[in-house]
Amino acid sequence: MQSQSPRPLATVLLFAALIVCISMGIRHTMGLFLAPMTQEQQWSREVFSLAIAVQNLAWGAFQPFAGLLADRFGARRVLWAGAVLYALGLAGMAWSATGTGLAASAGVLIGLAQSGTTYSVVFAAMGRIVPQARLSWAMGLVGAAGSFGQFLMVPMAAGLIDGLGWFGTLLVFAVTATLMVPLGAALTRGLTPAAAHAGQSAQAAMRQAAGERSFQLLALGFFVCGFQVVFIGVHLPAYLLDKGLSANVGMTALALIGLFNIAGTYGYGHLGNRYPKRMLLASIYFLRSIVVSVFLLVPLTPLAVYLFAAVMGLLWLSTVPLTNAIVGQVFGMRYFGMLSGVIFFSHQVGSFLGVWLGGRLFDATGSYDLVWGIVIALGVVAALAHLPIDERSLASRAAAPAAGR
Repeated sequence: MQSQSPRPLATVLLFAALIVCISMGIRHTMGLFLAPMTQEQQWSREVFSLAIAVQNLAWGAFQPFAGLLADRFGARRVLWAGAVLYALGLAGMAWSATGTGLAASAGVLIGLAQSGTTYSVVFAAMGRIVPQARLSWAMGLVGAAGSFGQFLMVPMAAGLIDGLGWFGTLLVFAVTATLMVPLGAALTRGLTPAAAHAGQSAQAAMRQAAGERSFQLLALGFFVCGFQVVFIGVHLPAYLLDKGLSANVGMTALALIGLFNIAGTYGYGHLGNRYPKRMLLASIYFLRSIVVSVFLLVPLTPLAVYLFAAVMGLLWLSTVPLTNAIVGQVFGMRYFGMLSGVIFFSHQVGSFLGVWLGGRLFDATGSYDLVWGIVIALGVVAALAHLPIDERSLASRAAAPAAGR
């Protein structure tokens, strides 16, 4: 569906990219706060890990509802509310003195904020502007902005933590999050909400999607994606510290993941316009398992870490444009925000387990070895699960039998 806005597509994509850059950039700095906050507050790693796990679960749980609100009433108010909640959550995280307070601020508030300021809501607005033939490319471009945010924010956070401490850094990020309010207004200018009651209802669309095997397999794949990337993103710096490497190596690794993810997300989004998206997704998950296996087998040096980060970065969020493009391609854009939100909820259930089990199993066993093994096995499962996905639209599937009669 085309927008009523006469603005150039490049302008719209710029505002979408800036929103995702800020929201995802701040999100990817969470792992840098683990060591200083737990040491100063005398918390175990599981306390911090549980709060971030709650954040991921809350993000996923609220995402279908945020997407549905954006579908039905427009993305602007959802983006505004998400930006305000993000600022409140970061400020609350700074002043948290207990694990419960941390779970409420860094967990629930920031998770709710992310559901209103990230891919499903932003892509829902884009879907009313970008032609279907270019949607995978556009999603890849905006997804790459999230990677650039990681590349930009991780070293910024490290520098701010060194200079201002973790408390001051969280307050700086709280102010930064408010920039998404004017950006949300700019992105959605000229768009009017879709008619709420014409055609298929949201409940009918959800029932239809839930019964589709391809939808179920996409959800399984995104579960694995969440488990893998959040475990690595949060626990890799601590893992490297445990192995005797400096904190700077972990910071650089996260920044490299963000840098190379720019190319990976954009590149895979572009390839999704040319090749079967399910095959590209299968290759991403399979390659992740290979890369992690090699990383664990070779001697652990800063160079090995940087190479791991660079290759993993190419595979990091490259699943996002491909998975979302399949959802839009199969089910259309009318309830895209809601349906992609449901898929994303599965991602965040995986994220919850990845970050929480990372801390829980480390405290229980003294190492991350068991979780690394789970990461490898799940990658193989996800690769196989994507092979039978049917990328044809529901309308074309219904027309095919009729054409054969």
